[in-house]
Amino acid sequence: MASSSAAPFAVEEASIAALHEAILSRRTTCVAIVEAYLARIAAYDHQGPALAAILAINPQARETAARLDEHFAKTGELAGPLHGIPVAVKDNYNTTDMPTSGGNVLFKNVIPPTESAVTKRLREAGAIILAKTNMHELALSGITLSSLGGQTRNPYDLTRTPGGSSGGTGAAIAANFAAVGLATDTVNSIRSPASANNLVGFRSTKGLVSRAGVIPVSHTQDVVGAITRSVEDAAIMLDVMAGFDRDDPATACAVGHIPHSFTDYLDADGLRGARIGVFTGFLGKDAVHAEVNAIVAAALDACRGAGATIVEIADPMIDSDAILRDDDVQKWEFKTLFNAYLASLQGRAPVKTLRELIVSGQYHKLSLEKFLAETDALEHPEEEHEYLMRLARIERLRERVLLLMADHSVDAVAYPLQKRLVYGIGEPSQGDRTGILAGVTGFPAVTVPAGFSPPSADAPIGVPVGLDILARPFDDSRLIRIAYAFEQATKWRRPPVSTPPLVS
Repeated sequence: MASSSAAPFAVEEASIAALHEAILSRRTTCVAIVEAYLARIAAYDHQGPALAAILAINPQARETAARLDEHFAKTGELAGPLHGIPVAVKDNYNTTDMPTSGGNVLFKNVIPPTESAVTKRLREAGAIILAKTNMHELALSGITLSSLGGQTRNPYDLTRTPGGSSGGTGAAIAANFAAVGLATDTVNSIRSPASANNLVGFRSTKGLVSRAGVIPVSHTQDVVGAITRSVEDAAIMLDVMAGFDRDDPATACAVGHIPHSFTDYLDADGLRGARIGVFTGFLGKDAVHAEVNAIVAAALDACRGAGATIVEIADPMIDSDAILRDDDVQKWEFKTLFNAYLASLQGRAPVKTLRELIVSGQYHKLSLEKFLAETDALEHPEEEHEYLMRLARIERLRERVLLLMADHSVDAVAYPLQKRLVYGIGEPSQGDRTGILAGVTGFPAVTVPAGFSPPSADAPIGVPVGLDILARPFDDSRLIRIAYAFEQATKWRRPPVSTPPLVS
């Protein structure tokens, strides 16, 4: 059997399947894999490119890895579908062996009394929670800046943000700080970091995966999910995460909609005969959008080359700026949900209400002050006329998207996740993103690598651009099929040059 001192295994770009093959063939161990990722974090997160993607390392990661190695030594079998797979977790997932801060400095030592449903499922499947990642504070914006972790950098262009709010996870997985990562998505936040970091970000149908034990923003819009380097790994993660959970009533809607395995839909020929709509209203019209538009046009040509039919769809309701302005409901739902989350911490939190957090002044004011003041000022937000009107508009939007897809006989629709290159560090917020459509409708969407901008001094291989693909509710398996076929036809995944393999 392999010992903990097995020869170094190259973890860079390793998939779940590759890591398992190396363990099964005794070329490496779980302990050695953990050490390899920890060495990369030590080399690149606070020195070198100083990505600032990681908030904390799990002090029990090595012990967990050793237990898994002992299990394999005794049985010759893996402990589960994620045996020994190190996971980087966005720091709004409750973990009972590490603090859960939401990126807020006041919460840096708060260990919640209960585990999130998803991290519990991952641990039961054999995963190793390796680290917690930086995030835009409280998941309320898209540049990944927090009072606890500061500004995370994009490993492809250190002058740019990594997207957000799950930018710490995005930067970490792109830089090979872990095998896979966990993120959350209220508007764009799984898919924005995937787009900006040349990764796969899968936002499943609302209700497919439990949100229990995650710091909430909006019960209408929140979804949790994975950021990975491949569609195959996204499918494996979804197999583990999906399922009914009494603590999240939305998951009752998924009963009967979960296939035997999402990996059954990894079909390299999955675009042949498919009809893919393109929402032309999600394409930018200005000079600043030209680079992304060219990349998306080439991506659609690749779909045609793989056997798909591309159908342009223009409709005045499909306007990402208008949807974000008129339909987003975070402001009306956040306070009630956040106060309930604070109560669930059973006195372990340094504040008991959102108002107390605001009064403390201990948060990143530049990016949060306006939103927090507005949401706190709403005395009975769920009864506000504007809130009820927005919910009604969301329902009409859902119906409109389904009608457009039916009228044009399309299997999915595609568009750039961000109409322009991801914003630079120093910008007050992220912009020109289109993820709000899946955010408010609850439809499944996956962002896949679609190409790079031309190389520059700051971006040696260019800035990544992602294609977002959206499907009907609970058509997640079809989305896996289409995304995998696109990935295999284009193979755009490239590791960043700022975090090269370490010399043994």
